[in-house]
Amino acid sequence: MVSQVKTRYCGRLSDSYLSLYWASLIVLIWFVSLVASLALLSTQTPAVYLLLAVAVRTFSHTGLFIVTHEAIHHNISNSRKLNDAFGHIGSWFYALLFYEPLAKNHHLHHRFPTTEQDPDHHGRQTKGFWAWYAKFMSTYQADGQVWVSLVGFTVVFGILMTCQISIANILLFWVLPMVLSSFQLFTFGIYLPHRRSEKTSDDRHCARNIHVSAFWSFISCYHFGYHLEHHLHPHLPWYQLPQAYRCGNP
Repeated sequence: MVSQVKTRYCGRLSDSYLSLYWASLIVLIWFVSLVASLALLSTQTPAVYLLLAVAVRTFSHTGLFIVTHEAIHHNISNSRKLNDAFGHIGSWFYALLFYEPLAKNHHLHHRFPTTEQDPDHHGRQTKGFWAWYAKFMSTYQADGQVWVSLVGFTVVFGILMTCQISIANILLFWVLPMVLSSFQLFTFGIYLPHRRSEKTSDDRHCARNIHVSAFWSFISCYHFGYHLEHHLHPHLPWYQLPQAYRCGNP
């Protein structure tokens, strides 16, 4: 169930070293899981292990975008250069995306949520999950990004093939997790929290919470489901959102 109950955070700001630790760990897990899955798993591997590997790869791939998102809000490090470095790494490894346009669009999303000036909003002419998803994806492939993506993916694919990585492994553990991750981020970070309904209030954030436990909130999308808390307190790192949610929903 989702709601739009306003909350007020009752905790403290995080230690920047903890945010830096989590960002580093997510990037490390993504890299290790990619290398391990591409190099070790094969079509002879039991299906249950292949499915588990895809799930881990998808979750860690979503984590790359979380790292980028945290960098956009300057939540990783007090050092601007180090903070932005993680933003560039996360966005580039996630889908060969440029960090600056992502940061610009996301700040517009927070400043003008669910309006025509919000790049993540579906717009008046776009209704339904799939139409909104298509618009969402096209927004982040604008201004030449689509050509960077096409050329870049072709080059990476060629390099992996040159390294004698099987096409099946490339599709299963690099391409598929990227696609599934986009659905995960859109569903729990955009569609469910920001879709309009008769119960939608006139609150300027136009954001809802997804009422699940902290465990399922983490599994679903790194606590993006506590979305109203994020809009109310964008300075809070993702791992502190459950505390903010509990304070507003005792």
